[in-house]
Amino acid sequence: MLTREENERLTRTGPGTPMGDLMRRYWVPALFSSQLPEPDGAPVRVKLLSERLVAFRDTAGRVGLIDERCPHRTASMFFGRNEECGLRCVYHGWKFDIEGNCVDLPSEPQDKDFKRKINITAYPCIERGGLVWAYMGPPELKPLFPDLEWTAVPASHRYVTRHIQECNWLQALEGGFDTSHLTFLHRGDEANADGVKQSLPIRYEVLPMDFGFAAGTCREGKNGNTNWTCSIMLMPFHKLISTSPIGAHVWVPIDDENTMNYCIEYWHDRPLSDEDLADSRESFFIHPKLLPGSDRPVANRDNDYLIDRALQKSGTSYTGIKGIGRQDCSIQESMGPIADRTIEHLGASDSVIIKLRRLLLQTLSDMENGRRLPGLDPRAYRVRSGRFTLPHGKHFEDAVDEFVRIKESIPAE
Repeated sequence: MLTREENERLTRTGPGTPMGDLMRRYWVPALFSSQLPEPDGAPVRVKLLSERLVAFRDTAGRVGLIDERCPHRTASMFFGRNEECGLRCVYHGWKFDIEGNCVDLPSEPQDKDFKRKINITAYPCIERGGLVWAYMGPPELKPLFPDLEWTAVPASHRYVTRHIQECNWLQALEGGFDTSHLTFLHRGDEANADGVKQSLPIRYEVLPMDFGFAAGTCREGKNGNTNWTCSIMLMPFHKLISTSPIGAHVWVPIDDENTMNYCIEYWHDRPLSDEDLADSRESFFIHPKLLPGSDRPVANRDNDYLIDRALQKSGTSYTGIKGIGRQDCSIQESMGPIADRTIEHLGASDSVIIKLRRLLLQTLSDMENGRRLPGLDPRAYRVRSGRFTLPHGKHFEDAVDEFVRIKESIPAE
C-alpha cells in the first residue's frame, strides 16, 4: 500500500503538483489533428492536466493551444473569431496568435507598450501520428519529439481511437501493467481451478530503463526454458503491448478524476488489413463504441457497462461485460475517481504494481533533485513490446535490451 502523501504525489497532475510538473516535461497528446480540419476553422475546447484550453488552426495551418480565458476579462476564447493568424475574443476584440502574443487591442488606445505587456498562456504544438501534441513545461527544457514508432508510420499502418475513462490516470496505468488480472477479468471460467493456477506467471520483473521501464512476466517453457511477455512503459504515460498488431495506450490526465485513453494498433512495416482489425471492429477489443459526438463510451458506469449477468453465469465470460477495453474501464472506474491505496492488501502477484509505484516515486524525486529523467532523449523511445524465450540460465534483465530495441531507424511520417 501507499501512504496518503505518496498517493497524492502520484495521482495529482494539476499545475504546481509534483506529478503535474513531471508530465509537463514531456510531449502530451491534446486532440486529433482531424478535429481542426482547416485553417481559420472553429476552435476546439481541450482540457489537459486540469488546465482549460482552446485549440485552433490559424490561417497558415499552424496549431495553437492557448488558455481558454482571455486575459482581459476572462471570457472564453472558445467563442473567439479565428481570423488572420490569430484568435480574437468576441467580448472586446483582443486578439492573440499561436505563441500567445497580443496582436490587436481594438478597444484600447494605440499604446504599443501596453500591447507588448499583454499575452495569453500558449503551449507549443506539433502534429505527429494524426494527433496534436503539446509541450506544457518550461520552455528552456523543451525536449525534441520522441521517436515513438506508431506516430511515424504511414496512416494506413495505424488505427487510433480515444475515449474517456472516468477515473484517475494512475488507475488506468496500473491496470495496464497488472498482469495477473488477464487470467480472470478478460477470460471465461470454463477452466478448472488447476487450469487457472497453471496459466498464472511464475515470475514478474520490472526493470528501470532509459525510456521508463520494461515489465516482464515469465511462464515455464520446455526443456527448462522460460517464456517471457514484455510490455513497455514509456514515460510518462505510454504503454506498448505485445499483441499482434502491436498495441499501445496513452493515458493522458484530463484532470485528476478523468483520463483520455488513446488506443492504438499498428504495424511498423505494412498497412493494417480488415482481418487485422476484425476484433477491434466486431468485439470492440480496446476501442469501445462511443456515444455520438462525444468521447464517452456507450457502455459506461451509468448503465453498469451493459453487464449481462446471464452471460457471466454461463461461464462464457468471467465478467459478463463484453470487450477487453470495457472490462478494464469498468473495474478501474469502480475503484472511485481516485483509488485509496492506503487500504489495499497487495500480494506476490502485485509485485509489478509495487515496483511501478516505486519507480514513479523515484522519478519524482530525481526531477526534484535535478537528476536526469528517463525518456527525454528521443532515441530512447526506439523500442517495441514483444514475446521471447530464454534458455536455462539466462535472465530477463540480461536479455531484455536484445529483444525490445528497434534496430532500424524510425521512418519519417
